Amino acid sequence: MVLDPVKGTVFLCLTGLGTVGNSLVFVSYMHMFQSTEQKPIHLILAHLAFTNIIMLFSKGIRRTIGAFNFDNFLNDTSCKVVVYLARVSRGLSICTSSLLTVVQAITISPRHSMCQRLKLKTPQHILSSLLCLWILNSLISMNLLSYVENVNRVNITQFREDGDFCYFLPESWITRWIFLTLMVLRDAVFQGALGGGSGYMVFLLHKHHQHVLYLQNSKLLYRTPPELRAAQSVILLMMCFIFFYWVECFISLFFTLTIENYSTVLDVPEFLTIGYAVLSPFILIHRDGHLIKCCHTQ
Repeated sequence: MVLDPVKGTVFLCLTGLGTVGNSLVFVSYMHMFQSTEQKPIHLILAHLAFTNIIMLFSKGIRRTIGAFNFDNFLNDTSCKVVVYLARVSRGLSICTSSLLTVVQAITISPRHSMCQRLKLKTPQHILSSLLCLWILNSLISMNLLSYVENVNRVNITQFREDGDFCYFLPESWITRWIFLTLMVLRDAVFQGALGGGSGYMVFLLHKHHQHVLYLQNSKLLYRTPPELRAAQSVILLMMCFIFFYWVECFISLFFTLTIENYSTVLDVPEFLTIGYAVLSPFILIHRDGHLIKCCHTQ
């Protein structure tokens, strides 16, 4: 009971901080996208910020209210929507981060390389890709709408003590394994693309670094293109994503196998889940000079 207000305060601070940061990033990139500096990557970054906001609201606020032991304000439909949005936003975070990495890797690739043929040149191409990601993640999470109910309907007090208002009903092993397989395949494919795009960008940045050293030794003036600076920011963002994703996976697996009824410890994966959503906008604000100007203007 002593730790519950502490958990609630931490969740509240992280959710508020992340929401403010992502809102600034979303508004700034949408403003930049509509201006003369229009770039497809701005739309992807705005979508990533929007996805982070959904995740913070669906996970952070629910955990905050549960930690402070407020009355259950969620009915059966609200439980389904909140849990469903949390699952969809987590999948969208993975897919959007992967799309961002691939698009940025194609952007900085040599002009005559094969990668340039895959370049998404218009906003319509980006919007179509994001729409496909929404459809994919919405379908993969469809089973939650049938297997999530309000705790009051199933009359289980243990979940109220854990600070959660939504209960997962038992589902058939066939349904469980089908959707679990789909989620694993989605994560494997998009993280593979993320890793490949990041590795390719590291390779290109290394070649660029060698070129800069040659020009410096030749005493020639050289200025780093903005695309390469953006690539460095994307790599930093992806390192942050990979850290939070895999640490959460390992800790969740460890707790599942070793711990059953220690709710305070079991909240650690929840902190890690929203960690990327909280930290990523401030990485972008710190790295992107145009974004800083937009934030000051707003």
